[in-house]
Amino acid sequence: MHTVTLIIDKRRELSVKYKKLLENKLSGVIVSKNFISAMKIIQDKEPDLIIISDSIDSDLGDYCKKIRALTYNMRPVIVALSKSSEVQDRLNALANGADDFLSEPVNNEEFVMRMKAHLRREFESNLDSKKLLPNNSYSMRALKRILTSKDLWGCLYISIENFKNYRETYTELASDKLIQTFCAIMQSSLNEDDYLGGISENEFLIITNPLKAEKIANFLTFAFDSVAKKFYSSQDLRRGYVIIEGDESAGRRAGLVHTTIGVVTNEFQKYKDTHQLMSALINIHNLANLPDRSNYLIERAKISAEDSVENRKFNNKVAVIEPDEAMTVLLKTILELQGYEAQVFENRQNFQNADVKPAIIILDAGSAENLKGLETCKLIRENPEFATTKIIVTSIFHDKELILNCGADLYLPKPYELSSLIKWVRIFIDEVNYG
Repeated sequence: MHTVTLIIDKRRELSVKYKKLLENKLSGVIVSKNFISAMKIIQDKEPDLIIISDSIDSDLGDYCKKIRALTYNMRPVIVALSKSSEVQDRLNALANGADDFLSEPVNNEEFVMRMKAHLRREFESNLDSKKLLPNNSYSMRALKRILTSKDLWGCLYISIENFKNYRETYTELASDKLIQTFCAIMQSSLNEDDYLGGISENEFLIITNPLKAEKIANFLTFAFDSVAKKFYSSQDLRRGYVIIEGDESAGRRAGLVHTTIGVVTNEFQKYKDTHQLMSALINIHNLANLPDRSNYLIERAKISAEDSVENRKFNNKVAVIEPDEAMTVLLKTILELQGYEAQVFENRQNFQNADVKPAIIILDAGSAENLKGLETCKLIRENPEFATTKIIVTSIFHDKELILNCGADLYLPKPYELSSLIKWVRIFIDEVNYG
């Protein structure tokens, strides 16, 4: 069970104490001193457990509510820590999204056991009932975590080919036995540092050390072919294929099951998000697929003459120039959830000092009385370094012509739908990178 716990606590000594109590080989613990940095960690790591202390300078229940709103798609366990033992404080935290409330000081043993129980329950809620492996959602979470890790890793995308045909011929009971047997084989090839989870009914993900990745793939292809024969009748084995029965597929020939494994590592290429990594895994997996036997393929370093071809770097950077702090946090979170590299700036001066070259700038025009953002827009557009940069101007001042005349590529009146903003970001990112 690989888990991540986030502790939001500005107190140095107690946060370190809690971290030492909970951290072990299979459970990483991250400490954040403030809510802003915690949101970045939540987005990058998608922690299973979030422990938030009332040492932060705000209402504990309010922060629990904000965390729950930001994590609606992953639903981590939230535990509130407080110096208060008042019933009303407990009710407030629990009513606003906390799953548990602990009054400090806490007993160390009780604290550890409670957190282990929460982590166990969270992990078990993501288990597939047949395979007893983490489901697709948890596997995508595991991929996201390794992308923000500095460690070397290798990923194996594993599938059982012709599985649907096998199930239709030999019944669901037999196909379940086949899956469970293969899961047992995969688990036997791993140690406690490795991750094994499901992607779909007949597809799996292994995350391991890159030095072990090829050895594991080699073993699994051999072991699967050795075991799969036991799940067929002697007639089908002698024939070398299965004849599918039924009205729609009567007389159709189907090959025997085999496994295909695609392997990628971060030794030679860095991946910016889970979509890019999954695309690489699927591509290498598809190349490995043979029609009648198990096979694996591992991604190797590309060999070419140095600097023979200049590859244009994909630019997915989005700069947000917005004086409203709450709005910048929201935009940064939403953009990064979509896979973009977002940076926020309070004003034009901060933006210029940072010396960034984003693909898109989302710029607030300012108040109706003082449209400072339009002056910023003009200066950016006149700068040749930002010739290809797209500028989206948001404004409560509804004068489309004025704003577009200042050099904006898009005028988005406030209030606007976030889905509309993301749609335009996607369009402009493609235009900047693909012309």
